[in-house]
Amino acid sequence: MASEKINGNGSARPLDVAVVGGGIIGVMTAIGLRRRGINAIIYERAQTWHEVSAGFAFTGAARVWMQSIDPALVELLANISQKTDASSSNAYWNGYHPRTVEDALDESKSLLFRTPTNNLSFWGCVRSQFLKGMADMLPEGATVFGKQLLNYVDDEQSGKVVLHFKDGTTAETDVLLGCDGIHSVTRKVLLGADHPASRAGFSHTVTYRTMVPIDVGIKALGEKVATCACNHLGPNADLLVYPVMSGTLLNIAVFAYEEPDFPDPDRMTVQIDRTDIKKLFDGWSPQLADIWKLYPEKVVKWGIYDLEANPPPTYAEGRACLVGDAAHASTPYLGVGACTGVEDALVICTLLESVQQKALSGEALKEGLQDALQTYNAARLDRGRWIHHHSRQMGQMYHWRYGPTGRDPERMKKKLEENWSAVVNYDIFAELSPEVRELAMGGQVAPVGA
Repeated sequence: MASEKINGNGSARPLDVAVVGGGIIGVMTAIGLRRRGINAIIYERAQTWHEVSAGFAFTGAARVWMQSIDPALVELLANISQKTDASSSNAYWNGYHPRTVEDALDESKSLLFRTPTNNLSFWGCVRSQFLKGMADMLPEGATVFGKQLLNYVDDEQSGKVVLHFKDGTTAETDVLLGCDGIHSVTRKVLLGADHPASRAGFSHTVTYRTMVPIDVGIKALGEKVATCACNHLGPNADLLVYPVMSGTLLNIAVFAYEEPDFPDPDRMTVQIDRTDIKKLFDGWSPQLADIWKLYPEKVVKWGIYDLEANPPPTYAEGRACLVGDAAHASTPYLGVGACTGVEDALVICTLLESVQQKALSGEALKEGLQDALQTYNAARLDRGRWIHHHSRQMGQMYHWRYGPTGRDPERMKKKLEENWSAVVNYDIFAELSPEVRELAMGGQVAPVGA
């Protein structure tokens, strides 16, 4: 039965939404919900805001969706990001063949191919800085720290979803959004602890990250790295670098194939000596052979986990659903894991806004929320699977382990451009009604691939 509207806002009361996980997508989703008059509360297991100080980037298409979530997000990103020049390109270099520094810097000898960035228009920033900026946008009381989810119950009798935390406390909500990352507890409860997709799998790739002052990076790798992303490819490894922090820092990420299982699948990290990186680039060009010297003596090696081997059969059940990495954790080789989470965030924010506008209560509200989450699932499931599948392929290609491309630059370029096109020209509202699209875009229909 529908209840009466009050305060002219189209709902009897604000929906209560529990966002489990205070990472990039969890906070962004909460901001979008609150902008729509929905009472979103973040429950974060850590005692304060925590994010790795590594670089990442958002495409131009992702920024269109961010603008619809909340224009302040794009304003924040604009103030802290390194912006890709529309005339620049991403450069892919042969990091293995050149025998001298001169050869390594000579495009005619070492450049494999370039891809234009105008269809991607990446804005790169530091994860921790972006998270802190978003956190400052939240009102007091919107985040509860020290809350590690143990399980939840979609309680038919009370009409609420009841969250149970490790400290013995509980919380009630209308909807639970699991934004709790790769090792999502929400996913384990939603699918069942014994379900193959309840745990992410090791992708048999690892990464070593650091950032250095831009002048240090230029001295090590040449001027080519100062303005655009450069990826150096070779057998079983690649080195990706790009400027961040308004061009003052160079983000450095080494990715490598690793056959054995990762030693600590729960933490996904292990501390190593930087000479392990040196071993990876034995026989590579002189510049890359010395890249280990830019790392601190003790380095964190990150195991890269994803859901490719066992993708979830659904992202939603009852009044709970999975958002971001909890739904479709991928390897970083496409570079759009966070961008895909932005797509999730806008879709779920819009669908919950549409429920709130109907001013439902009781059983009608419950059914409306369940229907909204199933609509979200139908709109996002194939997209999430496409992302982690093709990201795996890209990693294999960069490491010269992908049979269809091998080491052939033309084949690699063609495959990469096909994937980029599918990334930026995807219509996130294709499976949704025109009314939902209009609601999301504020009355303006965004062009496909905006």
